[in-house]
Amino acid sequence: MNGYFQIGHIAKLHGYQGEVSLFLDVTQPNAYHQLKTVFLEMDGIATPFSIKSLKPMNNGFIVIKFEGVNSEEEARRLLRHPVFLADSLLPVLDEHSFYDHEILGFDVVDTARGLIGKATGVIDHPSNPLLQVEMDGVEILIPLNLDLNKIVNRQDKRLTLTTPEGLLDVYLS
Repeated sequence: MNGYFQIGHIAKLHGYQGEVSLFLDVTQPNAYHQLKTVFLEMDGIATPFSIKSLKPMNNGFIVIKFEGVNSEEEARRLLRHPVFLADSLLPVLDEHSFYDHEILGFDVVDTARGLIGKATGVIDHPSNPLLQVEMDGVEILIPLNLDLNKIVNRQDKRLTLTTPEGLLDVYLS
């Protein structure tokens, strides 16, 4: 959904009064404990839901009570729906940083080899996040915790970086 970024999904019901458990699939779940409104994708449409109450739990879960959702039956129709926030809530980043979701589909260019493929995702391992790049059906994983001299060109949808010597040879030879 353009203009939104996914923070998680409604994972399960919580009790019988319309509460649900939201799994936060984000790097810092604590940063989302003050939410007032979220958007659920309902039939392809970003639908706003006001939060009446929110209770942080363990392992990235928070229990949410939405305004107007007062029964188990009403909450059940929200299960497994992705949960989003508006992109406008994100701070603007400089040309050397990016949000994982914003580079999907960007051309990935190596300073030595040129175009190496399209960014298809980021595997968000805490100690070693990996950029996923697709080139002619081959998935290339580039460690993002290295100094890659990243330059993000949002207008041209291009991520330029310097991969470690020999890394691309592992995938392309």
